[in-house]
Amino acid sequence: MSMMRMNYRSQLLGKYVDITVVFPTDRMTLPPDRMSNLRSPLPDRELFEWKPGMKYQTIYLIHGGGDDDSLVYRYTNAERYAQENCVMLVTPNIANSFGVDTEYGVAYQSFLAKELPLVIQSLFPSSGKREDNFIMGYAMGGNVAIGTAMLHPELFGYCVDMSGGIGMTLDPDRLEEELKQDHFRKGFKLYPATFGDGTMAGSRFDLMAAAKKAMADGNPTPVHMLCGSEEFIRARVENDVRLMREIGYPMEYTVAPGYSHDFPLWEAYIPIAMRDYLPLKRRPIYE
Repeated sequence: MSMMRMNYRSQLLGKYVDITVVFPTDRMTLPPDRMSNLRSPLPDRELFEWKPGMKYQTIYLIHGGGDDDSLVYRYTNAERYAQENCVMLVTPNIANSFGVDTEYGVAYQSFLAKELPLVIQSLFPSSGKREDNFIMGYAMGGNVAIGTAMLHPELFGYCVDMSGGIGMTLDPDRLEEELKQDHFRKGFKLYPATFGDGTMAGSRFDLMAAAKKAMADGNPTPVHMLCGSEEFIRARVENDVRLMREIGYPMEYTVAPGYSHDFPLWEAYIPIAMRDYLPLKRRPIYE
């Protein structure tokens, strides 16, 4: 594998941002005419030739609250799982932003949807086709993933939401109630500062409206929801599951028995998501 941590000035965020990019290079090989007498590496695996202009399918892997772009690679084997599935990973550092265009003026959702994919596809061998791009996240990042997929269904062929229990939701009334709770207003002031204290229904944070529009337009991004059986946010997750099923949104739901809200769950299910949930080609794209 190859890993690169880049830092560049985002125009939409108005600041420099860290991004970790993983490339599945270990199964790439030189063409025969450039090998000379060298033996091919990994002779027991299918290898793919380096070719100018080749592309990779790409997963935007969104971190949880309190984390940064590097933590998922230190706490899980996500890099190895990307190698096994021959897919690029892109993890931006979005701080504790909930992945939205915040009320305090920082446009994280616009960055994720309008800037980041364009930058990645311009600088790296990432396919620009919808069917080759996916978004997946855990904890706060799970809500960011489902929110970005529903607000911008033209970008992603599939979404995986693991343990998404705070932030964007298909229940705007529930979000509005959360923002009024003393638990958040006094103990976690960043939450109401991010979403404001207005009406959530009909606002830019209303995922139910976004989901219904995507379905009416005929291009909803399918979603796979995952929650551990012991997670404290399970009721909130299953409320979103219920709402999606009620409107007929294309989705699947998995309960992971015995797991709580922590990295053992995400370490176990990131490879399952890549293997079973996402429609991966598991090879480079030669155009």
